[in-house]
Amino acid sequence: MHSRRFVSRLTRQTQALVLAGGRGSRLEMLTDWRAKPAVPFGGRYRIIDFALSNCLHSGIRRIGVLTQYKSHSLIRHLMLGWNSLNNDYGEFLDVIPAQQWLEDESWYLGTADAVYQSLDIIEAHRSEYILVLAGDHVYKMDYGELLAAHAEGDADITVACHDVPLADASELGVMQVDEAKRVVAFEEKPDQPQPWPDQPDRALISMGLYVFSTEYLHRTLAADAADPDSSHDFGKDIIPKALAAGEKVLAVPLRSASPDEPYWRDVGTLDSYYQAHAELLRDNPPLNLFASDWPIYTNLMQMPPTKFTDHRDATRCRIRDSIIDTGSVVSNSENEESVLFHACRVERDCKLHQSLVLPDCRIGQDCRLTRTILDNGCELPAGTVIGEDPDADAARFHVTPGGVVVVNREMLGQPREYMPHGTAATRS
Repeated sequence: MHSRRFVSRLTRQTQALVLAGGRGSRLEMLTDWRAKPAVPFGGRYRIIDFALSNCLHSGIRRIGVLTQYKSHSLIRHLMLGWNSLNNDYGEFLDVIPAQQWLEDESWYLGTADAVYQSLDIIEAHRSEYILVLAGDHVYKMDYGELLAAHAEGDADITVACHDVPLADASELGVMQVDEAKRVVAFEEKPDQPQPWPDQPDRALISMGLYVFSTEYLHRTLAADAADPDSSHDFGKDIIPKALAAGEKVLAVPLRSASPDEPYWRDVGTLDSYYQAHAELLRDNPPLNLFASDWPIYTNLMQMPPTKFTDHRDATRCRIRDSIIDTGSVVSNSENEESVLFHACRVERDCKLHQSLVLPDCRIGQDCRLTRTILDNGCELPAGTVIGEDPDADAARFHVTPGGVVVVNREMLGQPREYMPHGTAATRS
């Protein structure tokens, strides 16, 4: 660990850029009306809250969020939940939409192009270092350690890395490093990922998190923008070109900068999103949301406390291994290994088993849900059964390869627009 004084000097000279403009298409209907960073996670958060919370805990308080597709609910969340930074002290959270300054008025062509199109806004703040973050991953990390390694190692680029099962690495950037933690090979989304020599059943992957000096970043992105053969992406183009040119690319493992046991999830598919929530319900979950020294911040809406009612009749109110957020009411129902987000209502005689219920859902009397994800604002009629008959589920809803049934308002014949309790109409 580096000295706090050394790290704080670096973080004060750093601007974070959170890339939050991707389509998130592998999450399918959960990103029909919202960007992936705005997808609810963990009972009360949005995915982007993890990267932003890491910034604050790391002492980085100059933050730009680059948005693009389906950004309304994301921008609304940022305005309501992340407006406490103080401009009088040089702090800010700046929402930067796609500038479309190119002649064809294109959207961002890739992650590197997103930063390149926004360079004038970024450089106006005169930061010495630029920390590029993916806004769609769930993890805790002290970015100060990453910056310190970059400065001490006199690196051109520093990449945060983590090890994952080899079977999961084909959708990620896979790297090889030498004993000095210098990256010697990098391949984006390989068909056959190379194993990590220390653990042959795992691969060392990029977390999509990079440190650059501002001057190096400007020069590199300008050269990349002029290359007609580039896809203008950090993983596909910038890192491999730097390695080919013999530039110094360092890797910093998450385990050396994590405040808890190392944890990182892409949650890029419906099954991985569901599994990450199932992990939260373990007795000792790999992601500790209750750590007082590294809390995750978000928009804390003013809502009444959660209420459970039990009228001591045939069906009792039974809660086991579940997370239930504020503003929810559960009446004479069973909730087992389930996550209910805020402002949900579960009527009498329901049984929820291994299910995720996103905000503002209404579950009518005598419903049964098993291995189900309900998107925001779903209203289930009394007697609805989901997750017990695969053929019936497939006919009405979406069933993932892992057998999880995903339901949104459109599948239920309900309008996409709905009125959350106590707020304006939304599709978030």
